[in-house]
Amino acid sequence: MKSASLFLLLFTFGPLYGQLNLAKPFEDCNINGSITLYDYNSKKWISNDIHDSHKGTLPASTFKVINTLIALESGVVADVNEIIKWPGKTDTVKYGYRPDIYHDMNMKEAFRLSAGWAYVELAKEIGKEQYKRFLTQAHYGNADVSIDDPDFWNFGKLAISPANQIELLIGLYEETLPFSKSSFKALKEIMIEEKTEEYVLRAKTGWTRDSGKDTGWWIGYIEQKDDVYFFATRLIKDRNTINPDFGNCRKEITKTVLRNLHMIK
Repeated sequence: MKSASLFLLLFTFGPLYGQLNLAKPFEDCNINGSITLYDYNSKKWISNDIHDSHKGTLPASTFKVINTLIALESGVVADVNEIIKWPGKTDTVKYGYRPDIYHDMNMKEAFRLSAGWAYVELAKEIGKEQYKRFLTQAHYGNADVSIDDPDFWNFGKLAISPANQIELLIGLYEETLPFSKSSFKALKEIMIEEKTEEYVLRAKTGWTRDSGKDTGWWIGYIEQKDDVYFFATRLIKDRNTINPDFGNCRKEITKTVLRNLHMIK
């Protein structure tokens, strides 16, 4: 992994990229945030806010990307089809009320529904020592899992930047992270969100409510026949600021920018 200081030299910085206003989609959603992109073939980084691209925050459910690899690699689950037993209760004040996810499910369903309770149950079995080792080896954020809570990716001191999220995704795409071929294959399959004749989009959302802030993510990459484009969009607002479109804007902003840059149609 390259250092953030080196990446600073490679970024195309500013709200304007060519004749495109990369800040406008955020203004249209009335939200603060950044989008960071990487063009694999040209090795070009693009962002509307280079400083935010290198600022670490909680990863929220985007952590399920590496968490899936860790769960598979550690042997806590044999494969993504293994059933995870519903514990019978969850903290609805902490996580919100989502009755559609309160049942036994496999990891494939837990990933796609973003069922946090399932990954918390796996985290209890994986243990902090294994997490620390895998995260350090993968150069994942600050690898701080010290909070006394198995859900350290939604609450606590773990932090990752948008640029580092893309580094992780590049490692996933290239299969250069410290995990097995079978784990990569399983994760790549469950990450597929869109598949057309022109491209395959693999992605994961995230949203945490900690320290009086809403932090929302959408990270992923688009494989086309002749190039691959990586993205990490992060939105942040005060919890007492009402914005009913906060969740939807993660994807709307990203897709607007991707279309404007002709990375998708």
